[in-house]
Amino acid sequence: MERAISRCRLVLLALVLIFTAASCEKVESRTSAKKQPKSNQHAKPIEKAIASEPLKIGFSMDTLLEERWQKDRDLFKAAVEALGAKVEILAANGDDALQIAQAETLISQGIDLLVVVPHNAEATATIVNKAHKVGIKVMAYDRLVKNANIDLYVSFDNEQVGELQAKAITELVPKGRYVYIGGASTDNNAHLFKKGVFKVLQPLIDKGDITVVFDQWSKDWTPVNAQANMEAALKANNNNIDAVIAANDATAGGVIKALSAQGLAGKIPVAGQDAELAGVQRVVDGTQTMTVYKPINALTEKAAELAVMIAKGEHIKADRKMNNGKVEVPSILLSPIAVDRQNIDQTIIADGFHSREDVYRKKQ
Repeated sequence: MERAISRCRLVLLALVLIFTAASCEKVESRTSAKKQPKSNQHAKPIEKAIASEPLKIGFSMDTLLEERWQKDRDLFKAAVEALGAKVEILAANGDDALQIAQAETLISQGIDLLVVVPHNAEATATIVNKAHKVGIKVMAYDRLVKNANIDLYVSFDNEQVGELQAKAITELVPKGRYVYIGGASTDNNAHLFKKGVFKVLQPLIDKGDITVVFDQWSKDWTPVNAQANMEAALKANNNNIDAVIAANDATAGGVIKALSAQGLAGKIPVAGQDAELAGVQRVVDGTQTMTVYKPINALTEKAAELAVMIAKGEHIKADRKMNNGKVEVPSILLSPIAVDRQNIDQTIIADGFHSREDVYRKKQ
């Protein structure tokens, strides 16, 4: 009897142990099942979410006060968005401290690339350094940033712009007294335009055919400052001036106002550049001799394409290098086009840069 009871106890104990072991195994398998799928299930959706986020390009602009830069803004934004990326745009309107602060804002927004149109070529080196510290590359647009490790520079051949201006005017006035009205001395492009102009003028100066009787920068590129410079040139030379080369169409507008006041508009050849509507209209009217057309469509499309490539980490093959005082900057430079009364239709109007109605104002 006692043996039978002992046997029963042993059987019951064995059953309890088997049941307990089985329960523990289920709990363990349930626990591990809960842990494992969590990491595996969420890994792919996170990767997809990251991959589906569009690239973000920051665009720090010097100014939007001039018509030309409004075109750049609109066309660049459209081109970037057409490539599936986003663009955040801030303009400082000629304020160096504000441009640096705005660039810091763009950097803090987690952009993938910073594109800069510098107001002050030297001061904006600070922007480049700040971006590089957090691993963001910087592309200089149209104007070169000086003394900084810029990753890429995209623009027109600005030295060639000056050459085209000088060639057009020297064909009309091979000998005489010249005035040069420059742009902002803080803008590297202003120096490149001037370099191109004097590359053409210097041999004629050396021969004694041309004398530059006035040469002055125009602060912040404003027509008012250019007009004041031209008034000073006219006064210093008793209106005895044969030709004027102005650094852009805005400064050419100031020059022509000063000439108009003396009854000389249309009598003295004046060169500008940028193909601004007002400048092109003056070419039609005969008060401005020529302008230089820089197809902004081509520049913005190329810049957008390169910006997205850099943001993706792709390699860019640049065909030129520009020294910015610190490094040889990889550069892509597009070709400008000289425009006068004879080829406005085939260039500016054919490209849709300005409409025929706007250019001719019903003159045709």
